[in-house]
Amino acid sequence: MLPSDTAGIAEAAAILRAGGLVAFPTETVYGLGAHALNAHAVRGIFEAKSRPADDPLIVHLADPSDLEAVAFPVAATARLADRFWPGPLTLVLEKREVVPGEVTAGLKTVAVRVPSHPVAGALLRAAALPIAAPSANLFGRPSPTRATHVLEDLDGRIDAVLDGGPTPVGVESTIVDLVSNPPRLLRPGGLAAEEIEAVLNLRLASVSGTQKGPRVAPGLMTVHYSPRTPLTVIVGGVVGARERLVCELRASVASGQRIGVLALAEDVPLLPPHLRVEVVGSSDDPRELAAHLFQAMRVLDAENLDGLYARTLADPSVGLGRALADRLRRAAFRVIDAGAD
Repeated sequence: MLPSDTAGIAEAAAILRAGGLVAFPTETVYGLGAHALNAHAVRGIFEAKSRPADDPLIVHLADPSDLEAVAFPVAATARLADRFWPGPLTLVLEKREVVPGEVTAGLKTVAVRVPSHPVAGALLRAAALPIAAPSANLFGRPSPTRATHVLEDLDGRIDAVLDGGPTPVGVESTIVDLVSNPPRLLRPGGLAAEEIEAVLNLRLASVSGTQKGPRVAPGLMTVHYSPRTPLTVIVGGVVGARERLVCELRASVASGQRIGVLALAEDVPLLPPHLRVEVVGSSDDPRELAAHLFQAMRVLDAENLDGLYARTLADPSVGLGRALADRLRRAAFRVIDAGAD
């Protein structure tokens, strides 16, 4: 575990230049970094995470001016980079030959972003190389938003963790495919799709159907971000979902199960007794919800419970609410639709 001071960042940068693996904080979640142009180092990421080779990585850059070293920009690139980089936006572009196939799952495209976290920026500048980095967890587990989460999953599998405290955004970056026409929203995330659409002056297309072969970007598996404890997510209108949640919780407790709840603050007074409750935040503050979701999920998952429950946390049709709904659905063992109010 390295502190995020000058000496710690210098040591982490040296490890990366030597082909090692370093977990580091970004504004979204902790990433597991390797020298993006070193195929052997990149293969170490997949081994450490037990990650399938057909799931590509995101290449992190110190500055937008570094983009052309790894990818071919298109007309929309500069407009989005000028407005949102550094920040939680990942762009999928045609890759340059220098980027090894291990990074891109053999595809001709590469996902790139410029993180805004000061520790990530300092590490990228000190290493003076592009860093390929997925989330710093075992594949499929909830993403890490604290250095301790990284150690829970990867202690003994990687060389170092650069501790930068809790990550402020808490969900992964938004991914937009600029190779497609029109551009596609591949993954909702820490930047609202509506903000991107306003800059581009167009509606982003969405991913449809089941994709065959390598995925064009990370985070697209049907089941992902999952706790080991089975999670039931209840979707639908606010009133119906809340009523169904309370009904399911009462039945589970009555049957003798030990149950945890990823709860909204406004729901807590309505919950039956004898539950393990982690308050994620309030539905009117999606930023708070995103910042705390994976932390709350990991806390409950560590308590050897029989099941976890959650309902829709925020409006799933807009902003961060879309990202929160996406993460819960992919983390769920079971989804119950309570219908519209």
